[in-house]
Amino acid sequence: MDCDRLVVVAAGPTAIARSNRAVRILETASPPTIYLPPEDVDFACLTEVPGSSFCEWKGMANYYALAAGARAIAWQYRAPLRAFAAITDYLCFYPGRVDCTLDGERVEPQAGDFYGGWVTADIVGPFKGDLGTGNW
Repeated sequence: MDCDRLVVVAAGPTAIARSNRAVRILETASPPTIYLPPEDVDFACLTEVPGSSFCEWKGMANYYALAAGARAIAWQYRAPLRAFAAITDYLCFYPGRVDCTLDGERVEPQAGDFYGGWVTADIVGPFKGDLGTGNW
């Protein structure tokens, strides 16, 4: 589903991405994740890091860190499963690891180090990652 809001991702004063062409994905028991088209991401700020993960719905993900870092701040599906073809090569950023805003509103991170949901004032939990949700 398209997200017509202005999305900005930054690391301190450095803008990493800016888009009004993002895709909003809803997943079970999680706040939305916002995927940005690769054309709207400054890859000079990023470096691909080793490792991957598999999502039963979207497929195999690869990860990116800040160019001078090692901790992943974003992930991407280069060849997602058919149902998620719309996010091929798009990146989603962890709002707990970089500054993310939607129409100027600062995004709060989903609880838990693995999850990358984008929590805003209009999104209400509970969500996976919150205390007591380990079996969700």
